Amino acid sequence: MAGVPMKVFGCFLVALCLLVPLISAKAADVKYCDKKANYIVKVNGLDIDPYPISRGSNTTFAISATTDLDTVSCQADYIATDSGYRGRDQEYWMCQPITGGKLVIDVSYFWFHVHSEDRDLCKDTSCPIDVGDFLVSHSQELPGITPPGSYTLTMKMVDGNNNQLTCITVDFSIGFIAEETLAVM
Repeated sequence: MAGVPMKVFGCFLVALCLLVPLISAKAADVKYCDKKANYIVKVNGLDIDPYPISRGSNTTFAISATTDLDTVSCQADYIATDSGYRGRDQEYWMCQPITGGKLVIDVSYFWFHVHSEDRDLCKDTSCPIDVGDFLVSHSQELPGITPPGSYTLTMKMVDGNNNQLTCITVDFSIGFIAEETLAVM
């Protein structure tokens, strides 16, 4: 009879190992929209919690990023570009802290556009954003009727003057198992 509790414990441990990956966070693979662009904001990573995303539940998207404000170029009279030199005043926006802007979000489901949203940047992070690391975090509940499968999110970050600071794409999945099903298990 002493082996029965060990078998129960072993089954519980196996079940836990199978369920935890279904309800844990995941660092998503981030790709830049334009691989040749030199974005001012460099995205270090994106965490999605829980992952895979469950329909009808709150999901948090946390983007860790770094501003790449070039203070050396900001002090120069002219900035060299691929197309020649431009006066410092035309590139001055690159030298200032980010005091406002928006996140432009587009979501596709198997290549079909299904959602667009503009979010106030300063509601998802602390403004102004100076040189260095910062975090953009947003939680959202997906409707219970959201179909399971593979999605692609494209996010552009623009400043208050509509200058593009970064653009990324991320592939993610919405799970087949609803959160209520996991709670019953």
